[in-house]
Amino acid sequence: MSIAPFPHSEQIVDTLVIGAGPGGLTAAIYLRRFCRSVAIVDKGNSRLGLIPVSHNFPGFPDGVPGALLLERLRRQLLRYDTGVTRGEVTRLERRGELFVASHDGAGGGGDIQARTVVLASGTADGGLPVEGWREAVASGAVRLCPVCDGFDVIDKRIAVVSSEHNRTAHALFMRTYSSDVALFERAEGAPPLDQTERQQMRDAGIRYIASPLLGVTLSAAKAPLLHTKDGESYRVDVLYPMLGETARSDLATGLGAGSADCAKLLTDAHQRTAVPGLYAVGDVCQGLNQISVAAGQAAVAATAIHNSLPLPWRAKRT
Repeated sequence: MSIAPFPHSEQIVDTLVIGAGPGGLTAAIYLRRFCRSVAIVDKGNSRLGLIPVSHNFPGFPDGVPGALLLERLRRQLLRYDTGVTRGEVTRLERRGELFVASHDGAGGGGDIQARTVVLASGTADGGLPVEGWREAVASGAVRLCPVCDGFDVIDKRIAVVSSEHNRTAHALFMRTYSSDVALFERAEGAPPLDQTERQQMRDAGIRYIASPLLGVTLSAAKAPLLHTKDGESYRVDVLYPMLGETARSDLATGLGAGSADCAKLLTDAHQRTAVPGLYAVGDVCQGLNQISVAAGQAAVAATAIHNSLPLPWRAKRT
C-alpha cells in the first residue's frame, strides 16, 4: 500500500521538518506513516555523519557508521515518497495559523507553508585548533562524546580538555574506563583548578596539565600530540576535546521559544516549545545528546503533532 507524495512547492504541508539528522528523519518517517504531508529541509551538517562507528545504537551489535545510518534513514523515508530538500531555512515566521519558512539551496529555494514545524537543526561545536580535524575524528584519535564511546577506549591513554563549566566532570567520568587520564587546560586566561578540584584529580589519579593547550597535531601513526604553552608535548591515544556547543536554535528563539544554557531549547514532555505548533527534537534541545534520544524525541513529537491536527481521512475507493 502506498501513500501519495506531497510536492510542497504549491501547497500547505502538515509539518515542515528542519534538519535531516536522526531526529529529523525519524520524525518525518513517523509523520508519513501517519499519512501526513511533510517537507524536510537540511543543509547537510549532521554531526552523525562524523561518527566513524557507533556501538551504542540499539540493533547494531557490530556497530554502525554514522554516514551509513543516515543513508539508511533517508532510504527508509523514500519508501514513503518523501525525500530531503538540500538547503538552509534562513527565516521562519508565523502568518496567522501557519508557519512560513524561507529556504535557499536546491531548486533555487523559496517559501514553504506549514501547519506545524519540527526543529531538528542540532548543535554547532566550539572551536579547538586540531590538525586534520575530520581525519582525526574518522580515525578515532579525536572523539566527541564520552557517553557514546567511553567503553570503546578502555585502558587507552586518554586526554580530556577542561570544560567551561564543571571543568573536571568529564575527566572523572573517563577515569571509569582507564587508569591513564590527563586533564588539560582549555585556553590561556582560564582560571586554574581550585584546591577542591585539584584534590579530586589527585584522589582519582588523574594528571592535571595546568599550562594552557595551544594546539593538537597528529603523529604519523595518527596519535594525538597535545602542545602546551610551556613548550611541552604530550602523546596520547585518544583526545576528548569537550569543545562546548551552541544549539542552532535561532529560528525558534526568534519566534519566542525559551532556551537554556548553550542556547538549547526548552520543551515539554511532548517536545513542544513555548510557541504553539513548534516542536524541537535532538541536540537542539536541552538534554542528553544521543542518537537514540533524538529518535525517541522524534517519535514523541510526531505523534503529538498527528494528534493535534484534524485526522486525514482517506478517500473512499471508487
